[in-house]
Amino acid sequence: MFSHPLLVLGIETSCDETGVALYDTHRGLLSHALYSQSEMHSEYGGVVPELASRDHIRRVLPLIRQILSAAGVDLADLDAIAYTQGPGLAGALLVGASISAALGFALNIPVLGIHHLEGHLLSPLLSKPAPAFPFVALLVSGGHTQLMEVNGLGLYTLLGETVDDAAGEAFDKTAKLLGLGYPGGPALSKLADEFVHSGHSKYFELPRPMLHSGDLNFSFSGLKTAVLTLMHKHEMTPDTRGAMAFAFQEAVVDVLAEKSLAALAKTGLTQLVVAGGVGANRQLRNTLCRKAEQIGATVFFPEFEFCTDNGAMIAFAGAMRMQETSDQDKRTDVFTINARWDLEMQGLCT
Repeated sequence: MFSHPLLVLGIETSCDETGVALYDTHRGLLSHALYSQSEMHSEYGGVVPELASRDHIRRVLPLIRQILSAAGVDLADLDAIAYTQGPGLAGALLVGASISAALGFALNIPVLGIHHLEGHLLSPLLSKPAPAFPFVALLVSGGHTQLMEVNGLGLYTLLGETVDDAAGEAFDKTAKLLGLGYPGGPALSKLADEFVHSGHSKYFELPRPMLHSGDLNFSFSGLKTAVLTLMHKHEMTPDTRGAMAFAFQEAVVDVLAEKSLAALAKTGLTQLVVAGGVGANRQLRNTLCRKAEQIGATVFFPEFEFCTDNGAMIAFAGAMRMQETSDQDKRTDVFTINARWDLEMQGLCT
């Protein structure tokens, strides 16, 4: 893929996780580190932007020193720096942008702003076996649910997206209704899994929003309302809470799986890439793999550690971008952020 060896530092500070990584275009991922702020934000039931920004400032430089030491390289060995330019929390993004710009200026090396979703979209290419272009990508991060046709780097066609809450948002909001705290998605999935193995006596059926809409769009906001309606009708015993968590997860997984298979059918492609935090959901993984096998398709996932926000995906995306842009392009916009940035913008999507 890469004709000349490059060592790229990746910095991710878009929300509540500080991620840094070193990617070598010949040797692969050399080292990476991630610090999650979930414990700090759990006290407030969600991400507090000002606290997130301050914590990124505290963590990012020590983490960079840590991965440099682990890889046995120095700052002077870097060929480029890639940082998350957006979308995300403005204050958090500014931390990564400012540190990257300062290091790039001091080292006189290129600095590249990377789209957060492009990082997620390309993250399965870090795994083995890796998909090859073209493929369909299901992006299911905390704030995004999209289906994309991917024909190459920067050649992305939007096939469908959520019209309201993303799947990850729906998981978190429903978990909060069920009293599961923050972060809610993993807690809800754990409760649903425990329910399956508990010899349960209850079962609820929830709607599958837009399953037969005739397009590839999604809608998940109504699911949490459906759960709330059930809560008003039933005594909230541990068994009831588990049944609701299970029913919610089943509904989301069914819609994601069916729409993903429909996207494969529409494009005529046989490779499906799943990326983003919800991509770590085991029920989703099992369902997609089973249904894809039935139609002769293959599903690719990033490693579990790369499903959430991380520096490795940014370093890798930066390395790919370095091979595709001219020297003049590599040094533009080194201190800019785009808190609201569609993947269709900036020539990233067709």
